[in-house]
Formats: sequence, structure tokens, C-alpha cells
Amino acid sequence: MLALFAGTGALPRLLVAALAEEGESPVICYMAGFEPEVPEDLERIAFRIEHLGTLLTKLRERGVERVCLAGKVLRPEIDPSQIDEATAPLFARLGAAMKLGDDGTLRALMEIIESFGFDVVAAHEIAPDLLPPVGRLAGPAPTFAQQEDAKSGKAHLDDLAPADIGQACVVRDGQVLTMEASLGTDFMLQSLTDPAKAAGAVFCKAPKVGQDRRADLPAIGPETVTAANAAGITGIWIEAGGVMCLEIERLKSEADRYGISVWVGGV
Repeated sequence: MLALFAGTGALPRLLVAALAEEGESPVICYMAGFEPEVPEDLERIAFRIEHLGTLLTKLRERGVERVCLAGKVLRPEIDPSQIDEATAPLFARLGAAMKLGDDGTLRALMEIIESFGFDVVAAHEIAPDLLPPVGRLAGPAPTFAQQEDAKSGKAHLDDLAPADIGQACVVRDGQVLTMEASLGTDFMLQSLTDPAKAAGAVFCKAPKVGQDRRADLPAIGPETVTAANAAGITGIWIEAGGVMCLEIERLKSEADRYGISVWVGGV
């Protein structure tokens, strides 16, 4: 049995559909305040991070063997008075990790989950089709200038990987216009308030170098394309094998409609 630690966004729903095709119905665990959009008939458990130890114990008793982390969740505020007896021994490790970046926090969380005897599985292991093949995905073929900007974007992301602060940036003429931080891709794209300033730019997305890819693998979806167009961006590059595409047919349709080049591969 699998427990899906689900956040917001389309990914949990897509994973539930993929599991259903295999005849599996996951237990949905979600942090209070971040209820996922999944079928109502699934078993659901709402929890606080201060009760994580109790939740993991109950899942083992329930017969759960695998855990998948998927969806968007903002880092919660910890209320020390709410930490229960089963969770208290975990907080020295988890509390310290939560002061780091997303990858550091998730590594610590996965280590805790594994210490309870669970296998942590990646979203793309459940639904391999989320990782598109190398090549042009939608829109016109990327120009030479766009491909060069993708190279610059990838180099910038690699340089910033040790800081553990983001998985995306926007580049034009070799210059980084903006980059993703803790508030995510949507906020980054919305920060480009003047489309003329980003006209012709390339949005670049890739996992961090050395990232544990079982959690927080970057993703794009139709909304990403729409937001990119609103910002004046004309190209989207994602790293092969490292970025998931959600609702891919809608994504392609949006890119074709706006004439945005979307391609997958190395640089």
C-alpha cells in the first residue's frame, strides 16, 4: 500500500489516476491548510507536522509500505507546544533541516520516513510519462539565440545549486533577468511586470545539481506557459529527465497558441 503525501496543484491528481490504472488506491495524507484536489472517495488523513511521528506510526500499522511526496506545500510555522511524544525525538533533525533550503528539508524528511521502514518513491516512478522525451515539445523550433540563452540559464542554475534556493530562471541575451526562490515559479514569472523587458527571453528549468530526485522534482504545466506568455517570454527549456510536464496536452496547446518554443534536452 502507498501513502501519497499530497500538496496542492495538479500532480497529486495525476498520480492518483496513474495508480488507479494499476488498480491501486493510495492513502492521501495532507498537511492541514493544503488540501489536495483528489477524488473525494479516497481515504484522507490531515496532519500537522508536529504530529509526524504519530502519523508515520499509524501508517505502518495501517499496512502502508511506500510513501510518495507530491504537490506544493509552503513550509509551516512550528508550534513547539503542539509537538507530540512520538514526534519530539525527530525534531532536532527536522527542525535544523527546515532552516536550510527545500532540498535539505526534504532530504531530512525522507530520512525520517525511511527510518520508520517505508520506501520513498518518486512521482515519476509512479507515472513515467510525466517526463517528456528529448526534443521539441511544442511551438516553433528554438532559435540559435534561444538555445544559447538556455545554456546560460543552465550554467546559472548549476552555479546556484549549492545555495539550494531555486530551480528556474529567465534569461535574455545571456543575462539573467530573474530567478526562482522560495516563493516559487509563479511568483518569479509574475515579478516580470513589464513584458517588454522580458520580450524574447527564455524560461529555463532544471533540478539542482545533486538534488535527491525522489521529491520536489521540478515541473511545468499549462499555467506555466500562460504566465510565461504574459511576461513576454518566447522560449521554455527544460532539462531532459529532470522536469515533469503536467497536463501535457493542454501545455502543448497553450504553447502552440502563443507561439512559445518549448523544448526538452541538454544544452
